[in-house]
Amino acid sequence: MENNLSFVSVVIPCWREEKFIGKCLDTIIEQDYPKDKLEVLVIDGMSDDKTREIVGNYSTRFPFIKLLDNPKRFTNFAFNIGIKASKGENIAIMGAHAGYAKDYILKCAKYLKEYRADNVGGVLKTLPAQNTLVAKSIAYCLSSFFGAGGSLFRTGANKPTPVDTVFGGFYKKEIFKKIGLFNENLKRSQDMEFNLRLKKAGGKILLFPDVSVSYYPQITFWNFFKHNFNDGIWSLYPLKIIKTKFKLRHYIPLVFVSAIIIFGILSVFSCLSRGILILIIFYYLLTSLCLSLMIVIREKDFRFLFLMPIAFFCRHFGYGLGSILGITKILTG
Repeated sequence: MENNLSFVSVVIPCWREEKFIGKCLDTIIEQDYPKDKLEVLVIDGMSDDKTREIVGNYSTRFPFIKLLDNPKRFTNFAFNIGIKASKGENIAIMGAHAGYAKDYILKCAKYLKEYRADNVGGVLKTLPAQNTLVAKSIAYCLSSFFGAGGSLFRTGANKPTPVDTVFGGFYKKEIFKKIGLFNENLKRSQDMEFNLRLKKAGGKILLFPDVSVSYYPQITFWNFFKHNFNDGIWSLYPLKIIKTKFKLRHYIPLVFVSAIIIFGILSVFSCLSRGILILIIFYYLLTSLCLSLMIVIREKDFRFLFLMPIAFFCRHFGYGLGSILGITKILTG
């Protein structure tokens, strides 16, 4: 069976990941994929913490792990540096903030070939990065339909399912020769834009429920808000580059926050606008509290009734405000 396995190049972009990169590399070392069919390329954005030292120590002990420099720091450049340097027939994009089941690479390689797909991935299990109530609230937010926005790679599927994108991605290398590399004009959403291009070219992207990835998000509400704000800025920018339709979920935070701002301004002059604003806020808070109560019951901890609405707020308002700034940049050129 080993002779039939493809050579896989793992590409890990990172910057200042001293707290997570070691755990990530451990889960790759523990993979049940033969190490003579594997290379791990850690593309570092010139970190000024202990990230480079940690990766260097791993590469000394495990020759299939290599540290490459990314002077431009951003993820899109890291992806392309790794792909250009790779030797594998398949490219596995992995995250420093993630951990992987032992059979992750084996299953992805198998399914990519068996289903004749161009990109495959698994279901993301969002776990708290620290054992604190705030970190848990953020993880629960991203694991819920209300917080994930219906993304199947976050909420899960019960069978192999065609999707628009997956977390990371396990690609045929030949696809990069066919449609090009990741767009270096995009600081974020470069994976979304690439997968849109892939699907427009007739490519197949599949999500497999038995492929498991663990992800560790931010640990403070402020960092969570900033992360969502930045995601929001870049969430719609691919529309300027590739003419295609996004799923409705990409627009909901933009419409929601825009409505609050517009009706908030109009409410100064109009009772009707004030009533609409109150209704929007009321139904949002009601939904947020009901879902928070479900988490309170599940976790048997009443404190989540106060923390979960804050997590949902950071998710929706951060993303929505960022989307407004992003769409403004598109419209103003």
